[in-house]
Amino acid sequence: MVLSLSLPVLAAEHSGSISGYVRNASGDPQMGAIIQVLGAANRTLTVFTNGTGFYTATGLLPGVYALKVSAPSFLTASREKIGVRPGASIHVNVTLNTLLDVMQLGPAQPLPDNDDWKWTLRSVANRPILRVFSDPTAAEKPDHELRGTVSFLAGSAADGYGTGSDMSTGFTLERSIFAEGQLDFSGQGLPAAAVRAAYSHQLANGSRASLGLTARRFAPVDPNLHNAALQALALSAGDRFAVGDLLEFNVGSELQTISFLGRVTAFRPYGTADLHLSPNTVVEYAYATSRPDPRTEKGFDSAPPDFSESNPRMSLAGYSPKVERARHQELSVSHRTGKTNMQVALFSDHIADAALTGAGEVSSAGGFLLPDLASGTFNYAGGNLDTSGMRIVLQRKLTSDLTATLDYAFGGVLDLPRSDVPLSQAQGFITTQRRHSMSAKFSGKAPKTHTQWMASYGWVNGTALSPVDLFNTSPGQSDPYLNIFLRQPIPSMGFLPGHMEALIDIRNLLAQGYVPVLAQDGQTVYLVQSARCVRGGVAFTF
Repeated sequence: MVLSLSLPVLAAEHSGSISGYVRNASGDPQMGAIIQVLGAANRTLTVFTNGTGFYTATGLLPGVYALKVSAPSFLTASREKIGVRPGASIHVNVTLNTLLDVMQLGPAQPLPDNDDWKWTLRSVANRPILRVFSDPTAAEKPDHELRGTVSFLAGSAADGYGTGSDMSTGFTLERSIFAEGQLDFSGQGLPAAAVRAAYSHQLANGSRASLGLTARRFAPVDPNLHNAALQALALSAGDRFAVGDLLEFNVGSELQTISFLGRVTAFRPYGTADLHLSPNTVVEYAYATSRPDPRTEKGFDSAPPDFSESNPRMSLAGYSPKVERARHQELSVSHRTGKTNMQVALFSDHIADAALTGAGEVSSAGGFLLPDLASGTFNYAGGNLDTSGMRIVLQRKLTSDLTATLDYAFGGVLDLPRSDVPLSQAQGFITTQRRHSMSAKFSGKAPKTHTQWMASYGWVNGTALSPVDLFNTSPGQSDPYLNIFLRQPIPSMGFLPGHMEALIDIRNLLAQGYVPVLAQDGQTVYLVQSARCVRGGVAFTF
């Protein structure tokens, strides 16, 4: 009698689990898929997949189970006779198919490249949900797989101090370690050198922890800076995890130490908390202390890491370095209905010692600006910005190869109402003004040539030295004014593994939004939201 009573207790103490990934036939992760775990006595446990398509069902008593997986627009999939032993963790991946996938005739076709445009509802580090993006981690990687990319680009990014030379070389290496871990190593060559090493590890419950170390160095050629090189070392750590089926957290921080005409230390935490009201509705609170990295949407090859990427953003005042410090808070509600994504957000921003971008040939004489002679742009101390605002985003997948996005925002910007003031005195005239902005973006992929493209135009109702929604990482995020981005695959030569791509990145093609000011020599230079630039090159991925 005692033995019979103790068996259920022992079984509960040694319960097992079933976990895995849910993807479609192209390898895209499916967030919000419903997994029903069917056991004995008609008992059913229901769980949902997270942003990476991962699910886990824990606390299962030893026995035989079946899985029933369903998601909107897909046929239901099932897995039978899954045996769970005491304390065992069973990994079961599921592929969902549409009716067209099932009815496909003829020989099987290879899966599309991993960098095809994806349509997904998800949240990532410092990036909100609802994004059409290129996801290099969409397909599951075998153990010890090594991937790499080398890019050669011509044309400076024109983002101010630290942009680098007209010719740049970037690289990235990724290696899977024991299936659950990944080691990344990336960098960029001189003169704006940057090297980053990072390791991430995904646990069985779907959480993912990461640790990274980034070193940057930029040696300006301006003699007025006395050959003082900017050096920065940053240690970052983050963790992404879920609490039950409703809450998902993404938290982390970066500790920077910067050496440039002195030494400065900066601590930059960030975090997001997502409440999944349903598989298609998410409420998110986001906190950030640095400007977002816009490279995610285009990929690493288009913009190798440099000082203008996100941190540190520097300016100069009386030959004293100023580091831009920011604090951003945002509350958003995102909803997906069929092929339409919508988002409404309220935000509050505070920026101290804002580093504005200027265009024109200048020097650091006078000690109030930081020039980048290679790109003909410079950084200028714009003072402080305190503002609040709102954003509305509407995104529609028109066809399988075409997506349209509209973004409206209202908030504060830094503005210079007078255009006849000397640059050395302009900071005293810069004020905060309220502005409306509207942007339209189209992105897709040409069916026959496989050309990946993106075109956007952003409008603002007045002059502005900074974007209306500076921390926008929604699907509607785009650079100001007219921008075009192209990635064109180049046919393989056969004897080389991997593939090559040609890259073209054009920003502010019409050179709009230039606010004229007077340089020290009496010549006209400009303060801008985005300087016009054209970059192009090739990338080899293996």
